[in-house]
This record gives sequence, C-alpha cells and structure tokens, in this order.
Amino acid sequence: MRALPISRTARHRFELHDTAVTAPKATSRLAADVAEARRVAAAVNAKRRPDEPSAQAGELAALELLHEIFHLVVERAAERVPESAMDRTADAVVATVGATAARGLLDDVAAEFPDVDARPPAERLEELLLVRVANENPAARPLRDLIDDTPLEPPRRDAVVGAVEAYEAGLPGIGRDRLTLLELLRAPARAHPTSLAGQLRYVREQWRDLLGDELDQLLDRMLLTLDVIGEEDRALHLRFGGGGDGGAAGPGRGEAPDLRGLDAEPERFSSDSAWMPRLVLIAKSTHVWLDQLSRRYRRDIRTLDAIPDEELDRLARWGITGLWLIGLWERSRASQRIKVWRGNPEAAASAYSLDDYVIAVDLGGEEAWANLRQRAWQRGLRLASDMVPNHMGIDSRWVIEHPDWFLSLPEPPYPGYTFE
Repeated sequence: MRALPISRTARHRFELHDTAVTAPKATSRLAADVAEARRVAAAVNAKRRPDEPSAQAGELAALELLHEIFHLVVERAAERVPESAMDRTADAVVATVGATAARGLLDDVAAEFPDVDARPPAERLEELLLVRVANENPAARPLRDLIDDTPLEPPRRDAVVGAVEAYEAGLPGIGRDRLTLLELLRAPARAHPTSLAGQLRYVREQWRDLLGDELDQLLDRMLLTLDVIGEEDRALHLRFGGGGDGGAAGPGRGEAPDLRGLDAEPERFSSDSAWMPRLVLIAKSTHVWLDQLSRRYRRDIRTLDAIPDEELDRLARWGITGLWLIGLWERSRASQRIKVWRGNPEAAASAYSLDDYVIAVDLGGEEAWANLRQRAWQRGLRLASDMVPNHMGIDSRWVIEHPDWFLSLPEPPYPGYTFE
C-alpha cells in the first residue's frame, strides 16, 4: 500500500518538513494516524486566507484511503486485462509522445512528489495518473494544494494522460460497466462530486466484485479512524457550515445522509411511552436561574431547596411537565484556578470541567436536590439533567481514582492545543 503523495511545493509552502508526510517509506499515514492528519490539516489552514476553504482532517484521511484503493484497482485491472498493466501502458505512452518527453515528465513526477522518486517509470506513471484523478476530483478541492500537479507543466502532463486514454480506449472494458481504467477511477467522483465520504460509500457498494477481500481489509483497518475524525468534522459543519466548498452542487446542496436501515436498529433505551410523548420540557441554567429568582422574589435563593413553591406552581400552570437543570454537578477547582491565572479573578469553574457527578455543594448537595425533586413531583414536574462522562477536570475524582477510564496521549489531541 502507498500513501497519498504530498508535493514538494506543498511541503515547502505549508512547512511540512518535520511531519511524518516527509517519511519516504510512510504508508497510509494520514488515514490511520489521526494526529498526523490533524497536523497536516492545521498546517494547511494556518497558511490559508480567510476566504479559502479549510482543510479537514477527515477529508484528508478519506482522500488518502481512496488513493490506496485506486492503487488496488490498477492491480486488479491488470489481472483482468493484462494489456492495461502500467508497464505496457508506459510503452504505449513512449510510442505516442516519444521517449524523451515521456522520460522527462516521469522524472519531473519524481522530483515534485518525493515519495515516488525511487520507483521505476511504470510506477511513476501510475502515480501520475492517480494524482491527476485526485486533482480532477471536485470534492478534493480544499486539499488540492497538497497534491497539485500544475508544476508538471499541464501541456506535457495532458499529452501523456491523453496518450494513456487513447491507448485504453482500444482495450476491453473493466468492471461491471466495462469502463477504461481511467474512467473507472473517475467514477466515484462523478457519482458523488461533493463528498469524499460518498465516494468511499460508492467504492464499497460498486467495487466489491472487482476488489474482493482486500477492499474489506482496507476498509476494516481504516474506517474506524475515519468515523472518529468524521464525528469531529461534523461538529465543524454544524458550527461553521463545514470545510468543503460544496463543489458544483452549490451551497446547501451537498450529500444527503443515507438513513436506510435505521428502522431495524435495536433500541438501547426504554420507550417511556406512558409519558415521553406528552413531555413539555423547559431548560434552565441552574446558577443563572437561581440568580433570576433571587431578583424576582427579592431574597437570596442560592440552593435547590430554596426554589419557591410559587415558581414551581407557575411552571405547572404554563403546562410544563419537565424541568431540565443544567450545571448541577460539582465542578473542578483546578478549572476555576486556571481561569484566574489567565486573568479573570471572578471566573467560575467551567460547567464542563467537573470534579464528580454529584450535586454541587454550593447548590445544596444531594439533600437539596431530593427536596426539589419531591416538591416538583407533587406538581407533575419531572426533573432531568445531562452528563458527558469525559467532561472531567484534571483534578477530578474520576481522573485520580480511575485513570484507566480515560485514554491518554503523549501529545495534544489537536494541533492548536498546548499542555503547560
């Protein structure tokens, strides 16, 4: 397997010389190494103008996975149609454009893409074709600077690619649609021009007969990593509108999610059908709400058991049947201290940096919670809260007593993070 070749121009522009992408023997480095994919994406985005599309680690990993799969397609095509093998294709190119022109271009490929500099001419030609396919891919536009083949001089490059296309046109077709090799490699992007993830789905659905067990091995080894990065990228899409430019589809016309088969997914929670459909839930940031109540009732209301019955009666009159309290848990002291060190002497600890999942002492603790629960229940109000188990402070009881519950990394999980 061979990794996505990063151009010499890109390595210089984005200062990638100290990353694993410069290792000549590196394989599947971006699709299997989450930290490396993030480092490369961060390096690219640091040099981009604000109006340029941002590079996302998940898309970078997906593009490399497609690149590896395309290498496998070239091998399978040669088995089915021996004339399509790269050594024979290279001979045909020499016969069309001449030995000097062909050799000069392939030498330039090795110079611009250092990962292929030690490979024979046939393998350089294969890499040239796969890089060209990647450059043509609309969904890869935010990543194109990494693989840009413009330094190969487009007229010479296009002449060689055209010679390959002319040669392949006279060969038997490959795959279920009997396409030439280059057209087969272009098929995923034509089916899903705005989504690299959609292209991977296309490969999985359409090329299983062609690629067999080796495709499963590639996907099994890397899809977990892509899923992890994909979740992070989805958060960016929700917050900022995403990193891609939407390609030819335009704004708001990207890939629709495929929800087929979800009806068969087993439920992992109780249906609560006796009350959930009729639940009317109101959310309150607990400390903010207590401050508002103090102002409204003109007395100090700082704990849960001090919430007036009149306020609960008011919620019930409004038709509210559920009260979701946010920020109930005991917070990390380290979080508050770090905020003070950073210049905010009146800062409170973050509600997402916890000491323990117990009701906070300053809210009255568990007894105050039990008092509120009883009074709320008498009025038909259910109480709810939320938890995210990994939102713990560095000094939390869980971290200290159960370090095995957490994943530890020797380096920051994101390039912009620093540990001091």
